[in-house]
Amino acid sequence: MIDRLKPPSPRRLRSYGGKRRIAPFQTARTCRSGARPFVVPEESRKHRGQRRPEEATMRVMVMVRATEASERGDPPSAALLAAMGRFNEELAKAGILLAADGLKPSSAGARVRFSGKARTIVDGPFAEAKELVAGFWLWQVRSLDEAIEWVRRCPNPFEHGESEIEIRPLFEAEDFAVDAAAGEPRT
Repeated sequence: MIDRLKPPSPRRLRSYGGKRRIAPFQTARTCRSGARPFVVPEESRKHRGQRRPEEATMRVMVMVRATEASERGDPPSAALLAAMGRFNEELAKAGILLAADGLKPSSAGARVRFSGKARTIVDGPFAEAKELVAGFWLWQVRSLDEAIEWVRRCPNPFEHGESEIEIRPLFEAEDFAVDAAAGEPRT
């Protein structure tokens, strides 16, 4: 069995409001910079006067493309970490941020290729750094335009060079709803 699927040990569980669950931030792994992951637990979003559910119409994944420096594992500067922390706080206060984290270089990862019933494991590193993801945010926004405006405010993820950030909408349950008239999923 994969370690990630094992239940947490009792000492990792805490009691919150009569419910026992994993304590926030205690089981998440740190990103390549060694900083604590920036994940906003759902219950903290409720207490900050965040957007009403009917206002947030879509979720997007915002991906920071990797560079040669990120693939080498070069850590970000203290100034960049501070700037990103302030940006993440702005996102959280605006009720947009659902999750965010940095990824280790692809040399620490693996890929599984599927061909029919066959599975092939390919260990990292992977060839093209510009095609890899170095980090991500998961946001809940009103529109793609709003996400673009937030990305424009983001500090350059790789302060001494070019960076690229990609924004992709996530599928929602209603995207797969069956059209009653046609009897098929809507497209």
